[in-house]
Amino acid sequence: MQRITIADIAREAGVSTGAVSYALNGRAGVSDETRRRILEIARNLGWEPSQAARSLSGAGAEAIGMVLARSPETLGFESFFMQFIAGIEQVISQRSFALLLQVVPDIEAEMRTYRRWRAAGRVDGVLVVDARENDPRLPLFTEDDSLPAVFVGNPEFATGVTSVWTDDAAAVQETVRYLTALGHRRIGRVSGNASFGHVHIRDIAFAEEVAARGGQSVISRADFTPEQGAAATRRLLTAPEPVTAILFDNDVMALAGLSATQELGVRVPHDVSLVAWNGSPLCDAAFPPLTTLSHDVTAFGAHAARRLLDRIDGAAPESFPDTAPVLRVRGSTGPSPAGR
Repeated sequence: MQRITIADIAREAGVSTGAVSYALNGRAGVSDETRRRILEIARNLGWEPSQAARSLSGAGAEAIGMVLARSPETLGFESFFMQFIAGIEQVISQRSFALLLQVVPDIEAEMRTYRRWRAAGRVDGVLVVDARENDPRLPLFTEDDSLPAVFVGNPEFATGVTSVWTDDAAAVQETVRYLTALGHRRIGRVSGNASFGHVHIRDIAFAEEVAARGGQSVISRADFTPEQGAAATRRLLTAPEPVTAILFDNDVMALAGLSATQELGVRVPHDVSLVAWNGSPLCDAAFPPLTTLSHDVTAFGAHAARRLLDRIDGAAPESFPDTAPVLRVRGSTGPSPAGR
């Protein structure tokens, strides 16, 4: 991902670098038609005059970037990202850096955004979220002269780059041990997008720990949204052999699942126990209050931002564990109905 220069534009347009300079700076010396053609080529290559001028002077962009390959509505209901961004801002504001946030429809658009930012000098580094197995984004940040990056996810998905991560497997194992100690043997999980690395890790830890405890695990796929969280909950509770406990991949789906239990006439925690990931104030306000795997997401965002600034300053890539989610028991979990 080399920076686009005036020479690149001149070569593509078949003109001199002087003509490109005249066109980009609005100066006389080229025809209107040539100017329009040069400007169009510059836009297609991802060159932006103001940022290029900064890079030519040796100045950084004083900005970091983050791209979310999710639906724009995600930011409206997903408390995780709002807390995570708050933590980022706490750190980068001390250096007078800005956060450039962009929401795109898919991972291909995300990768195009990174290339465009790099070519135009828009950011000094990026935070990459939703790390994946065999992540196609990884080569963009391991090439010579690539943007400094921090992957937010397990280091097994971020070879060769800095990563900041939480031990999701240990958190799942702790939760399963807690639920089986309450007598639950058929335990469900409402999961997020299976392509995400942290979801994959949770899936494996969940199935293995339930089996080790002599139980049966059932995974109901969803996409982190309340609508699919409720639908996945209904599937688990209306099956021929319904589960007696459910672990959700985020708080939004857990709250939607709680509403689904009320629609079905299933009592919480008398008939089914619910556990939410990423506890938020809404989990405390629910009735009954939701048992959660709580994590200081604001501190997590601050940690990731500090590591990215270190990379921008020249630190070598490294893996940094963050604090693990902690199980906080509230009113939504209780003994299995089979054990009463």
